[in-house]
Amino acid sequence: MEIGIYSFGDATPDPATGRRPDEGQRVRELIEEIELADQVGLDIFGVGEHHRPDFPVSSPATVLAAAAARTSRIRLTSAVTVLSSDDPVRVFQDFATIDLISNGRAEITAGRGSFIESFPLFGYDLAQYESLFLEKLDLLMQLNEEPVITWSGTHRAPIEGRAVYPRPQQDRIPIWVAVGGTPQSVVNAAMRGLPINIAIIGAAAQPFIPLVTLYREALEASGYDPAEVPVGIGSHGFLADTSQKAADISAPGLMAAMNQIGSERGWGHEIDRGAFDRMREPHAALMVGSPAQVTEKILAEYEMFGNRRTMIHMGVGHPPHRDMMRSIELLGTEVAPAVRKEIARLEGAALTR
Repeated sequence: MEIGIYSFGDATPDPATGRRPDEGQRVRELIEEIELADQVGLDIFGVGEHHRPDFPVSSPATVLAAAAARTSRIRLTSAVTVLSSDDPVRVFQDFATIDLISNGRAEITAGRGSFIESFPLFGYDLAQYESLFLEKLDLLMQLNEEPVITWSGTHRAPIEGRAVYPRPQQDRIPIWVAVGGTPQSVVNAAMRGLPINIAIIGAAAQPFIPLVTLYREALEASGYDPAEVPVGIGSHGFLADTSQKAADISAPGLMAAMNQIGSERGWGHEIDRGAFDRMREPHAALMVGSPAQVTEKILAEYEMFGNRRTMIHMGVGHPPHRDMMRSIELLGTEVAPAVRKEIARLEGAALTR
């Protein structure tokens, strides 16, 4: 089991004062958080792409390149690269460069993105949301396989026998696909043999079991071995030494961030503290609590999904940096070893049956 973190580098205004964090400080803190994740033995750190005032990272590759030079073992991925509104050639070159800086630790998590600001910003038609993503995903995969590219499509000028450099240190950069709850999204990834990371935000995890089953059936139907293509699960979360402290630190910012998004999207309701606490219950996916509670939730999801990666979206709503660092420390030093030990025991027991 790989255990890691992803972050949007949130710069959500303080719920009490309305003051927005300094963007430069926030990005520097994010790089410190990645450094610490590396030091405490976490497997992967992801950085998301946004084009909004509450998330200062519009270029995950730039942040990850800085982190690559200051870490030694942790894998570094986007979370996500909004591929629909980007150029796959440039994405590949950026992450190949990160791979060289990091001595072969780069990954790409491609997705459509949960926000739409990048489409008008870069001149794309939102009506082509799906076709843009799939066409560019196929080009990205070809770039990963072949140094000299001949390609043509609908949404980009053709490429006629052009070499694309640099090449990564790895034979290929691992490419994952981020998905929500849409069946066609997991089928599209399965048809290409690509691993998926499923975002389970707030809701219960159990209803996603049929989605994972569909994905593995589609892998097999497409000629891939489901045992060889991993599934990842991503959920909001935060840790502290006690359950109450974790909730008290994370609740104000997370509620503010989610309610801001909800108001923009017309959800018609707000998350209050009661709703937040219900989202922390054992059946729900919000991983906010003590190390023992988060360990239990990760293991419960492993029992449901057989996933090989757990990513916690930590820092939603910009909790204090010192508390964020403690949360990362607890995940790396207490949760990750306990999860790995228990999964090794379970798998060992299965082999002896």
